[in-house]
Amino acid sequence: MSAVRQGTAGATRNCPHCKATILDSASVCPACRGHLRFDSAPQNALETPLRVEGTIRQPATGGAAEYSVVLSIRNERGEEVTRQVVGVGALKPDETRTFTLAVEMFAAPGGKGRSAR
Repeated sequence: MSAVRQGTAGATRNCPHCKATILDSASVCPACRGHLRFDSAPQNALETPLRVEGTIRQPATGGAAEYSVVLSIRNERGEEVTRQVVGVGALKPDETRTFTLAVEMFAAPGGKGRSAR
């Protein structure tokens, strides 16, 4: 077994299972939940400062409707850092979809984590 990497905070790599871009420090891929490394102390989220869930329903009397799920991240100056389409689909009459967005915070390698406010 290899030791936990002591890389730079925010360093990324590709998951060998699903090829998603993930944090280099991750022991489990957040996308496919595949195990990447078996740590004696698994990395737990320090906190989840943002979690939003919502459901959309296509009316039974309407026709089909399409949707795109777009994720945009902005920095402190309001500049868009990244923008990605994370999913697309369609709803037939009387169908529903529930969407959940969660931001989990982890201690950076060699760091002490987020300070309390």
